Amino acid sequence: MGRLSTHVLDTAKGKPAAGVKITLYRISGDSHLRIKEMVTNADGRTDGPMLEGADLTAGVYELVFGAGDYLRATGQAGDGLLFLDQVPIRFGVPDAGQHYHVPLLISPFSYSTYRGS
Repeated sequence: MGRLSTHVLDTAKGKPAAGVKITLYRISGDSHLRIKEMVTNADGRTDGPMLEGADLTAGVYELVFGAGDYLRATGQAGDGLLFLDQVPIRFGVPDAGQHYHVPLLISPFSYSTYRGS
């Protein structure tokens, strides 16, 4: 059974990023279909998979992380214009039977991602 999971790590503080809002979209052409919204827990993870089983189908998805709100809430950013605010990660799911783990490593001025396990 396939599933999609994520987590967020704050590399500036060296700990999981709790309270980050994550919105999942299914992308088809110019269309963005909002599928789910979750918030990271104290471990920087969502309490369950973003998608699993029959809900995960092959196609293009986008996770949008509310990094700016998190950075402001943790005192790493002020009220003005941020270098990083909403961080989108668009990725493909070629085989819906696999596990796709898409983590975000965030700091006020950089981010990275990879396909985890």
